[in-house]
Amino acid sequence: MTSLLDQSALLNLAERLVAAAQRAGAEAADAVAVRSVSLAIELRDGAVEESQRSETNDLKADGLDTLAERAVAMARAAPDDEFAGLADPALLARTFPDLDLLDPDMPSVATLETRARHAEEAALAIPGVAKSGGASASSGIGGMVLVTSHGFRGATLGSRHSISMSAIAGSGTAMEQDYDYSSTLHAADLEGAEQIGRSAGERAVARLNPRKVETRRVPVVFDPRISGSLIGHLANAANGTAIARKTSFLRDQLGARIFRPGIEVIDDPLRKRGLRSRPFDAEGVATRALKLIEDGVLKSWLLDSATARELDLQTTGHANRGVSSVPSPGPSNLYLAPGPQTPDELIADIKDGFYVADLIGVGVNLVTGDYSRGAAGFWIENGARTFPVSEVTIAGRLGDVFASLQPANDLTFRYGTNAPTVRVEGLTVAGH
Repeated sequence: MTSLLDQSALLNLAERLVAAAQRAGAEAADAVAVRSVSLAIELRDGAVEESQRSETNDLKADGLDTLAERAVAMARAAPDDEFAGLADPALLARTFPDLDLLDPDMPSVATLETRARHAEEAALAIPGVAKSGGASASSGIGGMVLVTSHGFRGATLGSRHSISMSAIAGSGTAMEQDYDYSSTLHAADLEGAEQIGRSAGERAVARLNPRKVETRRVPVVFDPRISGSLIGHLANAANGTAIARKTSFLRDQLGARIFRPGIEVIDDPLRKRGLRSRPFDAEGVATRALKLIEDGVLKSWLLDSATARELDLQTTGHANRGVSSVPSPGPSNLYLAPGPQTPDELIADIKDGFYVADLIGVGVNLVTGDYSRGAAGFWIENGARTFPVSEVTIAGRLGDVFASLQPANDLTFRYGTNAPTVRVEGLTVAGH
């Protein structure tokens, strides 16, 4: 474990790769190297079904020159891309703030098993829960380094802990299933295993005996567990790649008001202990908080260096990449800022509406903005959630969704993309 926390060998490997690429004739090059270790336990009905340990741990320098020569040869054979290239040196990160991303204490297999077991026991204790859909607990530490031929040298190291539980309620053809989970960088920030289990069990029981509803247009309220998906669609539509390719319905909307006044959507890669926090992006560019939406106005695209050059703009420091891919833009810690009303106040005047607790499938066309998702949840009558509803479709246009969206005040940071309870006007709920 100590060797994993020391990234000097990984940095040395990346530096040697860049030097080898230059010897092979590359005018510009970068190298990404990663190391990680993880443990995971899956448990069902009190018995461990699977125990996994994985580790990436190959720091051998054998074949560096051959690898670099192959990479350079592939680059020469690829079509010319006038926008590809390293980031502007003036934008590179020179200081690296402490974002508190690492919990160095890896729990034992026994500790992970105990967490999973407590989650399952708590779920099975809920009246109406028939059986376990499975409980799991995991932990891991991973590091990444980036070295470029124009002088950048940086490393990040972070940890991840998680607990999840799936519960099944009812019997026969009337069974319903639901889940809950918690994922954090530090074990101390995890929600309690018993709390996760109870929540999963209660959610499953609440979905029993769902009814059908007639097709109609009504206000739709999104639970915080899935409301972030709407902000995810915004991020995809505001992605520099989609804008450059003209495959986004927002391509002509920069500077336009697309949400209500006062609405803000923020990407903050520098939030301490954020699930996607990072001091620099995948090109070495210094990261910063960005208001994607300010006072309802679309203020920026999410850009890496290549898409920024193509659009005659400057990168926003949102390059992402894997070890076998080129950089591409994407969000970090993205969230919708909370509004002034409580969730109860947000639905108080809804006489007939739908509270969405779960979404199914992917039915979003970012070229046209058409939106259609399978959904399950609860019908709203006279300002209160009443009976469960399943097997319906909610449909509309994302432009209209954004324009009418109202956030409640219950924002919490549980996921990579977060939003509070959200109300949207006039979506079509298609039942029978």
